[in-house]
Amino acid sequence: MALEEQVVDKLIEKGYHISFAESCTGGLCCGNLVNVTNASKVLDMSFVTYANEAKISLLGVSADTILSKGVVSEEVAYEMALGVSRAAGSEVGVGVTGVAGPGGGTVKKPVGMVCFGFCINGEVQTYTQQFGEIGRNQVRKSSIEFVFKKLLELL
Repeated sequence: MALEEQVVDKLIEKGYHISFAESCTGGLCCGNLVNVTNASKVLDMSFVTYANEAKISLLGVSADTILSKGVVSEEVAYEMALGVSRAAGSEVGVGVTGVAGPGGGTVKKPVGMVCFGFCINGEVQTYTQQFGEIGRNQVRKSSIEFVFKKLLELL
């Protein structure tokens, strides 16, 4: 059984709904979930918030957090996860922000660095993964796999 199927089953079992706030993954986490039969039982809405302004206006991410920590940070991922959970009224919110490449990386935040936030019933945990310069689409694919593996673990 695919990871997404296991996550949908676990969400149904717990009676939870999930929402995603995606930046570098551009809606692929949500799209992968929707590939699963019964996704409609656990998903009402999600957001692709690629621009900083979208993160601020739709998710309630603090402009100060973006300025002080950078948009690719666990702090922003935290606020994205919490914000999407609140906006969607879901028990589970996932925030993803990163540098997929091939450009945009810095010494402190290299290409392939992705930050994740997972909000479950108001409790948020964050993680950072360094996937390396493996190509834009591979960074995105690795991010999606990380999201579903971590959801299974946390749920």
